[in-house]
Amino acid sequence: MTKQELTYSIRTFLICFAAWCCGALGLFAQEQEIALPDSADRLVLADSVRMAAVSDSLVTAAVNASLSRERFIPDPIRSMWLGLVFPGAGQIYNRKYWKLPIIYGGFLGCVYALTWNNQMLHDYSQAYLDIMDTDPNTKSYEKMLPIGYDISGREERFKTIFKNKKNFFRRNRDLSIFAFAGVYLLAVIDAYVDAELSTFDISDDLSLHLEPTVIQTQSAKTLGREVVPGVKFTLSY
Repeated sequence: MTKQELTYSIRTFLICFAAWCCGALGLFAQEQEIALPDSADRLVLADSVRMAAVSDSLVTAAVNASLSRERFIPDPIRSMWLGLVFPGAGQIYNRKYWKLPIIYGGFLGCVYALTWNNQMLHDYSQAYLDIMDTDPNTKSYEKMLPIGYDISGREERFKTIFKNKKNFFRRNRDLSIFAFAGVYLLAVIDAYVDAELSTFDISDDLSLHLEPTVIQTQSAKTLGREVVPGVKFTLSY
């Protein structure tokens, strides 16, 4: 082989090797460019799955916490004693706040009726005492009459009127006291019953079924058992 042929062969080898290296580098770069989007997608997908798992765990924890939280069940005895100590305290303990205006409204009405009837009883009692005595200076009964009204010659009639009025307002005052005590007792009873019925089942599972049935009875005539038709009531709860 001549020197020129050797030089030509080496040059050809170098050119081919350089071309092969360039091609290999191009393919490697293309594979990297193609792989980059796949890697980014995989990272985004992994982050989405991780966030979904965290969200599901948070929701599950919240649901479990709400389910595990015990429903408030008041104690009937405690509710009754609270109502006895302070009117309306049993309803506050039972968390039935909407009943407080009704209870305190009843107390205010009884107090107003008691005050009014007691004042009228005092006025008519004093008027009755003044018209019954012989002292001309005691004429408080005139305040109970229209202005300028003269009862001369009709004193006995007005004595009876004032006496009846006095008895009327005394009876109403006593009724107001009983009504006050009644509202107090009703508040205590309501607190106790409300707490007692707090565990009463009012769900849709309650049902009543009626169906025909056969009843076996003891017969005195035949000294045996008789079969009679009947109706069967079934309460499911």
